[in-house]
Amino acid sequence: MSLTHFDATGQAHMVDVSTKPETMREAVATGCVVMSPETLALAQGGAAKGDVLGVARLAGIMGAKRTADLIPLCHPLPLAKVALDLIADPDLPGIRVTATVRTTGRTGVEMEALTAVTTACLTIYDMLKAAQKSMQIQDIRLMRKEGGKSGLYEAEL
Repeated sequence: MSLTHFDATGQAHMVDVSTKPETMREAVATGCVVMSPETLALAQGGAAKGDVLGVARLAGIMGAKRTADLIPLCHPLPLAKVALDLIADPDLPGIRVTATVRTTGRTGVEMEALTAVTTACLTIYDMLKAAQKSMQIQDIRLMRKEGGKSGLYEAEL
């Protein structure tokens, strides 16, 4: 198996997608921030810095839009949809984050979905770290992607 971000001599390069057809592309990624029940209550009830989940949702959207600025070989993409669901889960305890990203283009949006989740999780951590520095960001992964040459991918649960 060859890696697409390296040329024949092993040098990193941006993949040429100019000959690929434009298709609908969608990716879904998930992750979570594990915290104490007391910190989760703060996240749900409004911490000192404000609406934790609302700010994290906006941060995730902004992160998806800036992925090409953060990941060196990612193509800048015109995103048609970036949606984040942030769900308080007392059984974790913590916040479960899901990002769905969609575009019509020549390359997929897996990195944008993963960046959205990561940025949202980091924002949750930032906003709640005064209450609990031992929170853990966990299980960030691609759950599903569709479109393009490789078609549908769904993670095993």
